[in-house]
Amino acid sequence: MPTTARSTDTRRSILDVAQRIMARKGYSAVGINEVLAEAGVPKGSFYYYFTSKDAFGEALLKNYFGEYVSDMDRVLVQPGKSAAERLMAYWQQWRETQSLDECQGKCLAVKLGAEVADLSETMRLAMKAGTGAIVDRIERTITSGLEDGSIVIDGDPRGTAQALYGMWLGASVMAKIHRSPAPLDTAMAATRQLLHL
Repeated sequence: MPTTARSTDTRRSILDVAQRIMARKGYSAVGINEVLAEAGVPKGSFYYYFTSKDAFGEALLKNYFGEYVSDMDRVLVQPGKSAAERLMAYWQQWRETQSLDECQGKCLAVKLGAEVADLSETMRLAMKAGTGAIVDRIERTITSGLEDGSIVIDGDPRGTAQALYGMWLGASVMAKIHRSPAPLDTAMAATRQLLHL
């Protein structure tokens, strides 16, 4: 295997392992040694792939959001469905994902959002860009729904998209606190109301 492919695979392995661990424990509670040990990468190799823990955190978030929005795009562009059906399929997928493991979910925006915003400006900006890309897609789908007549809103598409995303983030945090999907069900009902479905 060429060195560049091996390097890419090792870097990817470190990020994948870190994402799994940090989705459970958070950012500050996880040491680099724990990630490297689980990834099977020698300790001295970390700085070959990342210049600092901040750079590592930024790469982790960019990788996570890149995968997230790719998956989101697959859900939101399903052919033969109205914009409302596609958007509701996205929220249903969110509900299912955040209901896993006693509502501990796997969303790094939910798990790390407040924590990293105060720790690192580069990670905060990566989180801002990632969540902004999500809101952009929700807004585009709402706009498409206004055009195809499947969605009706009282405000503007951007504000509605931001309100929906914020509501679902909050519902995910409450689901973690209560270890119950009930807050997600409340968010689903409120989403239907906001979109007049």
